[in-house]
Amino acid sequence: MVPSHVPAAEAETRELCVDTPDGRLYARVWGELAGPRAPIVLLHDSLGSVAQWRDFPERLAQATGRAVVAYDRLGFGRSDPHPRLLQPDFVHDEARAGLTPLRAALEIGPMVLFGHSVGGGMALSAAAALPDVRAVVSESAQAFVEDVTLAGVREAKAAFARPGQVERLERWHGDKARWVLDAWIETWLDEGRAGWRLDEDLRAVRCPVLAMHGDKDEFGSPAHPQRIGALPSGPTRVVLMDDTGHVPHRERPEAVLAEVSAFLEGVG
Repeated sequence: MVPSHVPAAEAETRELCVDTPDGRLYARVWGELAGPRAPIVLLHDSLGSVAQWRDFPERLAQATGRAVVAYDRLGFGRSDPHPRLLQPDFVHDEARAGLTPLRAALEIGPMVLFGHSVGGGMALSAAAALPDVRAVVSESAQAFVEDVTLAGVREAKAAFARPGQVERLERWHGDKARWVLDAWIETWLDEGRAGWRLDEDLRAVRCPVLAMHGDKDEFGSPAHPQRIGALPSGPTRVVLMDDTGHVPHRERPEAVLAEVSAFLEGVG
């Protein structure tokens, strides 16, 4: 059973827009940011958005007793369109482009970062670059370019080429859906990205890290959490979840909430 530190009635939410030099970001907050524990900031996956976290942020706030913040990266969800194609360093750059203005707008000091898929890589990279990151939770994160990842992306590209499939993304991203899809697929399949690794950032991470990964993840083998667990200088915990694919927080939410709650128990 997942411990509940905060009654559901107290997990109030609010919405806001955050200005950045390239456009406005949409964000949502669950709980009170002025609480005694560092809030958790969620970073979504390559096709994700605030809305696609569904009820997970509220449940995470209740389970951990922390405020939770989620935002749509520029070009995604309810944020403004991205003015250009993603650059090769976009994973590393999210600390500057998204997290820094978000922290300033919400007056967030110490924080915990929780990222899913590419958002996990962004969380780890940001922990290497930004002050006051108390801990990182990476879920299904990629730490390098792997054949398994590329095969999964190619399979998704073929699936989205079928009639009506891109339109499914419009539910979450509106007329930005095609950009969102291309930003994911073409970035991973770009031959110039073949040598990309997160190693340098991982070695600079000094805070505690929890790396969760499904044993049946279609976009990355267990080599990714193993690498994420091996390179940081701070304490790490690697959790390989049985019979689980790429989205553990949706497939096995109770297990994810229990792992995160226990991991953060000693984190301020």
